[in-house]
Amino acid sequence: MTATDPALTALSQGWCALSLLHGQIESRIERALQAGHGLSVREYSLLDVLSRQHNGPGGHLQMKQVADAVVLSQSATTRLVTRLEDRGLLTRYLCDTDRRGIYTDVTEAGLALLSEARPTNDTALRAALDEAAENPELAPLVRAVEELKVPV
Repeated sequence: MTATDPALTALSQGWCALSLLHGQIESRIERALQAGHGLSVREYSLLDVLSRQHNGPGGHLQMKQVADAVVLSQSATTRLVTRLEDRGLLTRYLCDTDRRGIYTDVTEAGLALLSEARPTNDTALRAALDEAAENPELAPLVRAVEELKVPV
């Protein structure tokens, strides 16, 4: 395959469309969350991921798992956790079985803020997808997102 191969060009165009859709969605949600709740998309995502933890086997995420889930480096995730901890939305503690492990839980205040912000996030997501669906280049991607069946 060469750089001008039609398959590569189509692949590149598809990637550009996906990147554009992601950027539009993230920008719309960012504005809505900031205006309504003083949260960034990353902060919301972190609270959401951590709120899904449980006390059963494998129920608490290590920082690397959290970083992977919110698509940040471990150092950026640690800084984000610190900011939310300073706001009283998260708390950290040592793992009972491995003193090297540090876990993070969402506080009651964090859960309350997440609960308030979730409808804002969902409404902004729906609006961004509806707007993107009007673009013929993005419409197939919007349909693909809408048809995803992701286990929660």
